[in-house]
Amino acid sequence: MKKILLSFIALGTFTTFAQHKEDETTGKFEEVFGYLDAHYVEEFDGAAITDKAIVAMLKELDPHTYLIPKKEVQSSNEKINGSFVGVGIRFQIMDDTLTVVNTIEGGPCEKVGVRAGDKIVEIDGENVAGVGLKNSGVRERLMGEKGSLVVLGIDRRKESEVLNFDIRRDKIPLFSVAASYMASDKTGYIKVTSFARTTPDELDEAIEKLKDAGMKNLILDLQGNGGGLLHVAKYMADEFLSKDKLIVYSEGRSQSRRDMVADDKNSYGQYYHDNKRGQFEKGKLVVLVDENSASASEIVSGALQDWDRAMIVGRRTFGKGLVQRPYTLSDGSMMRITIARYFTPTGRFIQKPYNEGIDAYRDDYMNRYENGEFMHRDSIKLPDSLQFKTLDMGRTVYGGGGIMPDVFVPLDTMELSDMYRAISRKGIFNTFTFHYVDHHREDMKKMYPTFEDYEKDFKFEGAVQKEFLKAVKDEDIEWNEEDYQTSKTLIQTLVKARIASNMWDFEKFYKIYNAQENEIFMKGLELIESKSLEDLGLDY
Repeated sequence: MKKILLSFIALGTFTTFAQHKEDETTGKFEEVFGYLDAHYVEEFDGAAITDKAIVAMLKELDPHTYLIPKKEVQSSNEKINGSFVGVGIRFQIMDDTLTVVNTIEGGPCEKVGVRAGDKIVEIDGENVAGVGLKNSGVRERLMGEKGSLVVLGIDRRKESEVLNFDIRRDKIPLFSVAASYMASDKTGYIKVTSFARTTPDELDEAIEKLKDAGMKNLILDLQGNGGGLLHVAKYMADEFLSKDKLIVYSEGRSQSRRDMVADDKNSYGQYYHDNKRGQFEKGKLVVLVDENSASASEIVSGALQDWDRAMIVGRRTFGKGLVQRPYTLSDGSMMRITIARYFTPTGRFIQKPYNEGIDAYRDDYMNRYENGEFMHRDSIKLPDSLQFKTLDMGRTVYGGGGIMPDVFVPLDTMELSDMYRAISRKGIFNTFTFHYVDHHREDMKKMYPTFEDYEKDFKFEGAVQKEFLKAVKDEDIEWNEEDYQTSKTLIQTLVKARIASNMWDFEKFYKIYNAQENEIFMKGLELIESKSLEDLGLDY
């Protein structure tokens, strides 16, 4: 019994918990474990059932209070920290072979001459080709302590022997600003995929680069951004709001109200760069959101909407208005606990309901789709009791269940044929474009010396179209000409965009895809370059 109890109590949480609650609460756990230890029919893993008990207990609270197992903590922290220690490659496992898609600029592999298209067949003398290697196995072998050595055996096209490279592992950035470029002569575009510790510096750099290129207007793309660190959301909003404007406030049972205000460098005890405050407080600003924009994305879009600083374009956001804090447990696992609710400057609480349980909460996305909310704004029912007025212009905005955009852009399903869905599910856009670049890289470089040449001249026709058709048929998907005509533009754009990302970098994917298929982006660009925003009198 003692061993089992220790595995339970060692999690640490319950000893703290017991200091504040009646002994009978934790005593009941001990009592149950005592009976199990003394009388259960066979041996059992006390630590394993403890984790399950904790998961079940937290599930009764809210959808965002949960346990992270020890083996997943490192990966979770990497996303928040914005870096990891490794060798610096983007890779894919193709035909059971670990293949380099791109090297990360300035990373260990680039420094020693590893190239895109190289096949890693050995790691520290171990054969890793044709053995069923998975992504998790790659991480285990390539990640490690900073400065530690790993030897990669590489099969390179036109080389008769395996080439060995000595790689010293180093800190590798995980970029949260996935793209920043000029969408027109005067309008810049920045795509942010998460709110990590490195995001403020990345955002500063992107804004500076675009201002140097002549940016007068900015499109900030938060589509699909599920959030991250609260203080990073504060920093981002602060780039666009003038001094002393409230950005967000939070409060909970054990936390009194805390305000986060523009230009307040002491908010939540976080540091900020004194010389880089409010880099875009003036100028037209559009924020793009969709149903997968959540948490920190909603803090930023909500603050900018409440102060009439930006036009929000897209579809209603996810609806997460709860603040979590991580607590590391003694066995190395981690628990994220909801400690407060957050509110936009007007007082909006945008958390969607979760009183019907976590399963219903998770089904909300599909329910919205089936109710037509992604296609028709009128399908979204928001009661008058959730109406608020913006702080400068008195425009009507809504709380409850996410941020409602100022301009609604419906989800376009007209291009989605059965054949396209089958191609997408099989991952053919990814595998085909990877193989195509791998086999034609040198010819492609000669035909398209620069991305601008490629963007202007590449056509989905001739040999590339024939090879794509073969790749589809090789996956036992019947080619349907009627379906192809329905999805033609979408298919052609995805092939062109993914080839570009394999030839250069992922920013090039957005440059091509946005201009052809991202209707939220195209609407935002149309609005920001018209008189519409000026007519609204937003704060420029």
